[in-house]
Amino acid sequence: MTDIAFILSELESISEPEYLKKMAHFGIDISKAFGIRVPNIRKLAKQIGKNQELSLLLWETGFHEARLLATFIGDYKEVAEAQISAWAKDFNSWDICDQACGNLFVKTPYFKSKVFEFAQAKAEFVKRTGFVLMAEAAVHLKKEPNETFLSFLPLIEKEAYDNRNFVKKAINWALRQIGKRNAFLHEHAIETANNILALNNKKANWVALDALRELNSDSVLARHR
Repeated sequence: MTDIAFILSELESISEPEYLKKMAHFGIDISKAFGIRVPNIRKLAKQIGKNQELSLLLWETGFHEARLLATFIGDYKEVAEAQISAWAKDFNSWDICDQACGNLFVKTPYFKSKVFEFAQAKAEFVKRTGFVLMAEAAVHLKKEPNETFLSFLPLIEKEAYDNRNFVKKAINWALRQIGKRNAFLHEHAIETANNILALNNKKANWVALDALRELNSDSVLARHR
């Protein structure tokens, strides 16, 4: 399971060409894709195990599912800052972006610096990466101090106007996850959402209103009480 040609043939053998339509429906770039359901890629990843070198080689093939597989078998302890920057530039689908962030990038020592770098980038998926990292950190980094997330909120407020679909959804996701993390951050996330509304920017309103809908829900309020 270390030969690239063999792995690509394995991926092709579990592909469902008709599944490509469903992928496209969900906004996934299928220009170089086999059409494979994610659980099936995960099964293959378990057979292979963690292998950082192979992860990098799979990424270079450019195949959509090979890149997803690369995010599953990569070893975050061996992920260099240069890899994060290079992969972010290659992102062309939200699912690969999100998997790379959640499985690898957010667990590295570079995630905070990359948040600030990427969240102000021009390229759509690079910028998305910055906000997905915020969201993933809010969910998974249990020991991360509140100060980290407080430092992210001004970025959310500043960039909320970006109405590109994959950016605005990530900004909204980050705001909601920060607000759900604990009662202290909930208060500050609500304040950030209200600040966004006060900008009177129609493009930014959705980010704030959708976040407030969840942050003011009975379930979230009960959890923080």
